[in-house]
Amino acid sequence: MVEVETPPETSANSRHILPWLLLLLAGSGCAALIYEIIWFQLLQLVIGSSAVSLGLLLAAYMGGLCLGSAAFARLVSARQHPLRVYALLELGIGAFGIIALFGVPLVGRVYAAGAVSGLPGMVLRGAIAAVCLLPPTLLMGGSYPAIARWVETTASTPKEPSGSSPGTLGLLYSANIAGAVVGCVVAGFYLLRVHDMGVATYAAAALNGAVALLGFALASRTQHRWPESDASSVGPLNVQRAPGAALIYTAIAFSGLTALGAEVIWTRLLSLLLGPTVYTFSIILAIFLLGLCAGSGAGSFIARRVRDPRLALAACQILLAVAIAWTAWTLAYVLPYWPVDPWLSVSPWFNFDLDIARCVRTILPATLLWGASFPLALAGAAADGEDPARLSGEVYAANTAGSIVGALGFSLLLIPALGTQGSQRLLIWLAAAGAAVALAPVLLVTPESRRTAKFGAALAGAAVFAWVLASTVSGLPWQAIAYGRRIAPILRNIAVAGGPQASPVFVGEGINSSVVISQLGEERFFYVSGKSEASSVLIDMRLQRMMGHLPALIHSGTPRSVLVVGFGAGVTAGSFVPYPDVGSIVICELEPLIPPASDEFFAKENYHVLHDPRARVVYDDARHYTLITPEKFDVITTDPIHPWVKGTSTLYSKEYFEMVRSHLNPGGVAAQWLPIYESDEETVRTELATFFSVFPNATVWSNYLNGDGYDLVLLGATDSSPVDMDELKRRLGQPGYSRVAASLTDIGVHSVVDLLATYVGRASDLAPMLTNAQINGDMNMRLQYLAGLGLNSVSSSRVYQEILSYRKFPEEMFSGNADDLDRLRELIGRQRRTF
Repeated sequence: MVEVETPPETSANSRHILPWLLLLLAGSGCAALIYEIIWFQLLQLVIGSSAVSLGLLLAAYMGGLCLGSAAFARLVSARQHPLRVYALLELGIGAFGIIALFGVPLVGRVYAAGAVSGLPGMVLRGAIAAVCLLPPTLLMGGSYPAIARWVETTASTPKEPSGSSPGTLGLLYSANIAGAVVGCVVAGFYLLRVHDMGVATYAAAALNGAVALLGFALASRTQHRWPESDASSVGPLNVQRAPGAALIYTAIAFSGLTALGAEVIWTRLLSLLLGPTVYTFSIILAIFLLGLCAGSGAGSFIARRVRDPRLALAACQILLAVAIAWTAWTLAYVLPYWPVDPWLSVSPWFNFDLDIARCVRTILPATLLWGASFPLALAGAAADGEDPARLSGEVYAANTAGSIVGALGFSLLLIPALGTQGSQRLLIWLAAAGAAVALAPVLLVTPESRRTAKFGAALAGAAVFAWVLASTVSGLPWQAIAYGRRIAPILRNIAVAGGPQASPVFVGEGINSSVVISQLGEERFFYVSGKSEASSVLIDMRLQRMMGHLPALIHSGTPRSVLVVGFGAGVTAGSFVPYPDVGSIVICELEPLIPPASDEFFAKENYHVLHDPRARVVYDDARHYTLITPEKFDVITTDPIHPWVKGTSTLYSKEYFEMVRSHLNPGGVAAQWLPIYESDEETVRTELATFFSVFPNATVWSNYLNGDGYDLVLLGATDSSPVDMDELKRRLGQPGYSRVAASLTDIGVHSVVDLLATYVGRASDLAPMLTNAQINGDMNMRLQYLAGLGLNSVSSSRVYQEILSYRKFPEEMFSGNADDLDRLRELIGRQRRTF
């Protein structure tokens, strides 16, 4: 490696304003992470939140960063003051941030008007993501090489002056990530929890503005001079490269690939064990970024002091293989059995503390090494007199390009094909390959007679080492996929109680979710990503069939077309199979793994709905499908996962309910599942108030457990016709409806009175309870933040009793013979009820 002379004035300026440069990068990184979270939420409302949609969003976002960083030195003249250029980029980012806030909803309307399915639909989704994300991310990608031009490029040697090397570029990178950590925490725990996407956007834009003002101020107080031969150039100052630089670029691309691949895998597994709330994802991302920040700072320090940073880069990749194996071992053998009971405290902040400790132990070692790799790659690829903008931009672009491949490859292809166990083994092999590539430039200086032998020995050693480490990787126990964050107390209770234990009959990892079906005696249980979604137990069967039978029977006519959101065990969709007049059952399901598995193990309970000629499964995000489909339905029943799961609140938002209402035929009925358990009062109030804001004549029905409410079913209709009990009795007494009557009898509903006695209340009765309740909207996603805080609540019984306190018999809602009305009035008047 070599040292170069640079203009002394520029060098002095660099040393003098280095703290200000670090502050600029930190502010920029903070704003960038806030924008990333906001833009992903906004665009998921348009193109959906399936793995394919998320992959397209990620490709557009990171692709912009990659292109911007690679192109900056070629497009921006070195004659321009770097700090002034940086300030202009920040102003542009802030402007695009505000444009996106108002523009994405408009783009969404255009997209909905012309959306198509299949491959053309995927291309259109990708185009929408690119149009919205590429302009600001191109500017973001150029910001790092822009400010890097202020730092002179020199060798990493012990004699190197402070503030003038690739080591300094590493410090700037570290500051940028430090700001990203702050942005992640501030956005996830404050801005979006307390305010909305508008306030968060304005905060990020204000931060861009402050950074730009500081950049202009520093530019006005400093001089920027380069040698005259270079100052006249339009593109990069110097295009010569260090020997073996291409191999260093390849090695840092491998590092980016393994980093983002691991983030995809570990976020998926950690969200199983910690609970997939917005706060869990914020914690995981913050710890990941914190490790990158600390690691890049350490790497910058090392780059200044080692003789050959390329050897240090290779060592980092070897240690990464060890760290990946450590994380895989921790995930499989430590965290699932860590005696952490989520109900130790109802305070979410106590549990957040535990989650942070578990994330630090699990992923921090590897993230430190990924962070250290970047400044070491900068130092290893630096050449004499090289333009720092080109150097930093190309290294950053190579790292980001690898990240894109890793994120898309593992999320869309490798996890579904190899599972998380096989994918983690592959990560170890890729880290070892990165080490071999990083070592190759060092061997270029070896005499040719010994070069091949040395490189062959290095490859063989790396392969053996990777094989040994990969063989230690095990998959998560099936109980972790099934029980999720509750695994420790459940396993403890099973051990204490003794007796038979459930055994898995199906375990699978799909593109969007992980699925377990277990059996205990004659009962089967269906789990998705750490949450119980269905079972053949009576209480679950009753809820699943109520979601179908209630809207179908209360419909003012005879429903003929049905949309079911969420397949689950298929029981709700199957509830419509016995209806002779139903001619179309459209089922929208996000995870392709689920319907075939449910068909194999719950076919009896779901009446073989998957093979019914009237049924059609659409594999798509329900929000996206509802946005683009031109079809209308007589019944739309939505049975999503819990509202505390990140991203699910879009199926509980006012705008979603408005879309549902717009897709109902005249006289149509919408049904919405609402869990009381694992919810607190504020969460339930928001869910009710949001649904009632769209369906002001809505009614509430209850599934009972030991006399208390367990689940609620909300019904919203396009009209308010009274329920004719005599007509329902007549219909159920017809031969064509015999299977419908039998389906109801199976869940303990033996008459029309039994079914209608599940009535709890209506919107007008519950109005006093919902005073000042927050409405969950697309622009605030309020529910996922409220529900995430109330996840460990044990107040379901109290909340249900409060709802019941407003219940009164709705005289004008039911009609029929006097005996049935009297019996129904008596059952509804009971404060506690069991089937």
